[in-house]
Amino acid sequence: MERELIRLENLVKIYDTGALKVLGLKKINLVIRQGEFVAIMGQSGSGKSTLMNILGCLDRPTLGHYYLDGEDTAQMTPEELSAIRNRKIGFVFQSFNLISRTTALKNVELPMTYARRPKRERRERAMELLARVGLEARWSHMPNELSGGQRQRVAIARALANEPPLILADEPTGNLDTAASQEIMELFAKLHDGGTTVVVVTHEEDIAAFTGRIIRFRDGQIISDEANPCPRRLGGEGSAC
Repeated sequence: MERELIRLENLVKIYDTGALKVLGLKKINLVIRQGEFVAIMGQSGSGKSTLMNILGCLDRPTLGHYYLDGEDTAQMTPEELSAIRNRKIGFVFQSFNLISRTTALKNVELPMTYARRPKRERRERAMELLARVGLEARWSHMPNELSGGQRQRVAIARALANEPPLILADEPTGNLDTAASQEIMELFAKLHDGGTTVVVVTHEEDIAAFTGRIIRFRDGQIISDEANPCPRRLGGEGSAC
């Protein structure tokens, strides 16, 4: 059995707005193992985005513990959280978050620049990753010269730059058409097949159907956590069906 990558223990998040306190997450207990492909689903206000921020070390729980690859992040300083994000997590966002005035290659190099990897190593790794997502011929293009699906592929390549054990994708297909959405989810499926842990936040059943496990949130709580024995693949067929 694969090791635990994520462990949440009695995790609580309370937002203090001054006039009142809002309970964002209510004693969440959850384990995600290395190599899983997981969808987190729920309507607006369900708590899924709050959970994603904590999983991404962008926020800390009010109570409880979040262990990422064995490290308890709950009491880390902002500097420690920043360091663990750079080493352990790759982010993919709905709006791509690419730097508009620089090339696809430079966008992919960026996390390695922060990690102070040598220039030649950064370029070779970035070109390798662009080839992996099918964009080696587009390395010199600016984001505005790429389609939405291509921009998201650049964002995925960037997320993989420092070889993190965890990819967090927050509504990664929200700005894409159906065909591009399916291609992006197929790419995530291939990453998962290669051993990467992928956690996708989505409200779309068609997107969640690509994953091997679906966790549903409502009112800050997990209401179901089920295996998907027949993940969808391009063409609408399940890989095990």
